[in-house]
Amino acid sequence: MTKGLQMSKITKYYAEGSNRIAALDHVSISVEPGEFVAVVGPSGSGKSTFLSIAGALLKASEGEVELNGHHISTLTAKELANVRLQEIGFIMQSSNLVPYLNVLDQLLIIKRISGKVEREDKVFATKLLEELGLGSKLRSFPEELSGGEKQRTAIARALINNPIIILADEPTASLDTKRAHEVVSLIAQEVNSRQKAAIMVTHDERMLEYCDKVYRMEDGKLSLQQGIGRRNRIQQEMSSI
Repeated sequence: MTKGLQMSKITKYYAEGSNRIAALDHVSISVEPGEFVAVVGPSGSGKSTFLSIAGALLKASEGEVELNGHHISTLTAKELANVRLQEIGFIMQSSNLVPYLNVLDQLLIIKRISGKVEREDKVFATKLLEELGLGSKLRSFPEELSGGEKQRTAIARALINNPIIILADEPTASLDTKRAHEVVSLIAQEVNSRQKAAIMVTHDERMLEYCDKVYRMEDGKLSLQQGIGRRNRIQQEMSSI
């Protein structure tokens, strides 16, 4: 069974008057466990549509999406909601934390939505937060956190259900340079250590050094950027030896 995320010849059409516009045009990508991929491109290029389809928030007009070898393109709305909850971790532009929940409960509410919160869930959530440098902030509320701490909480929340893939939408948009590097470095570390497939959509080219591969989206088409990204550089260096 193929692991990670595979999107094959994904096309998404929108009606514009009597015309049909392709927001995505035969997009294909494969992201393996432990692989951190960036997608860059101008506004209006199709990045948001791409991420919505990868995250089972939107259905493609054509093409196939697979998570760990399972086709999700034909699932019902209820089945897709379960896929989003159990198999996909989201990190958004703003951390989207619940104002009246402390840091620990930001994670446990995800477990509560999935079912009953067990003792081991609390232990895992605490350990996860400690690993991300938030051990002293378990009882703190969002208004008491810095921007970087909020995003670290969002990273932990994305990992709490042990998802197959992490999708990050402009996770550094509201952060200064130092905090941005800290957050993306943490995402990269967690992706590698926990062997998660991950895609980050970003305008911030300072963050590409943490990614294994970099793709560019333009006019609904996706292309691999040669020579950019850690894995691409290593492959090029090996081929020159």
